Amino acid sequence: MTTTETARRVNLFEAAPEVYKAMVALDAAARKGLDPTLVELVLTRASQINHCAFCLDMHTRDARAAGISEQKLYLLSAWEEAPGLYSDRERAALALTESVTVLTDGFVPDEVYDRAAEHFDDQELAQLISVILTINAWNRIAVSTRRVPTVR
Repeated sequence: MTTTETARRVNLFEAAPEVYKAMVALDAAARKGLDPTLVELVLTRASQINHCAFCLDMHTRDARAAGISEQKLYLLSAWEEAPGLYSDRERAALALTESVTVLTDGFVPDEVYDRAAEHFDDQELAQLISVILTINAWNRIAVSTRRVPTVR
């Protein structure tokens, strides 16, 4: 069966409502103290990597609402090639997002971690890592249960 065909998948949150509640609480706790625009860039980039259409739809809308420009959103998948568009702090967060999200490329390199640590204090770095972990969990839930964006 291809991903374009409809298959019956469990609604994880109806079948396991405590998991949903825990995810919502984790998501809220992870975001505390971080700039909402930075968070939306991270959430969108991880969702791009994970091919999660449901989360991409949600977080690009949220990013726009948070004031992120169309240009930043359009070029997000090529952020390394647009150095003047993203701040050093955003670039460090995006590099960490990619390293944590794509663990099949190896562990998070010291260079990537150290770069992030230059731009975020320990608490912010812990929050950022938590945001990355949380979006990866949301992506995996949405992809495995085939959540799709609503056509508008």
